[in-house]
Amino acid sequence: MDLSQTLLQLEQRLLSEVTRRDADEISRLIADDFFEFGARGSIWTKAEVVEQLPKQSFTQRTISEFAVKPLSEHTALVTYHCRNNASADSLRSSIWRKQDEQWQMVFHQGTFLPQR
Repeated sequence: MDLSQTLLQLEQRLLSEVTRRDADEISRLIADDFFEFGARGSIWTKAEVVEQLPKQSFTQRTISEFAVKPLSEHTALVTYHCRNNASADSLRSSIWRKQDEQWQMVFHQGTFLPQR
């Protein structure tokens, strides 16, 4: 499997209801030094995401316009367009790092797009 397919599958896992309900799985997929700039301006650490994400109501999201830009041998930037059931579109970016044969997200940012 190539890098783009691997990282797309990981992003999709993090958007899935099964993963979002499983704190252990979330913890495996994001790095200890992870942080996020949320679409509403909040800043999240790994501990906050692992604790809060399983408590949030689930919203189905889809990914389009997925792109990968390698930053080094073991890091990559992914960008994509995310849409949820409520037609709330956002641009997303994540930095993934491969360590010990496992990819983990180290950074994520969401930016809401204006409603059309």
